[in-house]
Amino acid sequence: MRGRRRLVVAVLALAVALQGGCRPAADPDAGRSASARGFPRADRPVARIVSNEFSTEDERDHLGEARLVMEWSHISPGMTVADIGAGEGYYTVRLADKVGDKGRVLAVDIDPGAIERLGRRIEKERLDNVSIRLGTPDDPRLPEASFDRIFMVHMYHEVAEPYAFLWHMRPALKPGGSVVVVDADRPTASHGTPPDLLFCEFAALGFRLAAFARNPGLSGYYARFEAVGPRPAPSAIRPCRLAANAAGALAAGAGPS
Repeated sequence: MRGRRRLVVAVLALAVALQGGCRPAADPDAGRSASARGFPRADRPVARIVSNEFSTEDERDHLGEARLVMEWSHISPGMTVADIGAGEGYYTVRLADKVGDKGRVLAVDIDPGAIERLGRRIEKERLDNVSIRLGTPDDPRLPEASFDRIFMVHMYHEVAEPYAFLWHMRPALKPGGSVVVVDADRPTASHGTPPDLLFCEFAALGFRLAAFARNPGLSGYYARFEAVGPRPAPSAIRPCRLAANAAGALAAGAGPS
């Protein structure tokens, strides 16, 4: 009888052990959207979105911000451009004026309230060459092969899924098109992006740095990237490690190199 009890106890213990060993592994993509799954996670904190207004438009115009960025980006009449993270439309309305009636501007934001306010502004200022679109945190939802320039001004540090975001964005460029980033040189958690980390994340998606400059009027730096070669498969993307990219900073300059 005792032998039978020992056998029963042993069988139960084995069953418990096997059950514990067969537990499914934790999902590495838990909490991510379907369109971000399969891409590497970013090895960096992400700044919380606190406002759609970086500073007053008068202050930015006084510093010559938009004029300088559009000049360095070679914006000209007839171009088609995207303004991602458009917010209240500071760049949107100035880009619309620069590209003229034959050009087009698509303003994108993930905040429905900002999109609604921007829509009212566009209607009030009668900007017939501007369209608006609601994007997602990992996909700006841009039409393919449509843009000469894509602008990301003081917002890249808020992108929680940079690899998925850049992968979805890249096909939207026309041949010869480029992506313009303006950001502050400070940690992402402090509403900036260290330049070396920016370069690394863009390079992981097959972008080449075409121009870089620091300028006080930008409250940071200007970077422009061009797509080179085929877009990598999500599984082939090599993520950047924050510790390996924390030290670098390019020399200051008056204009893009």
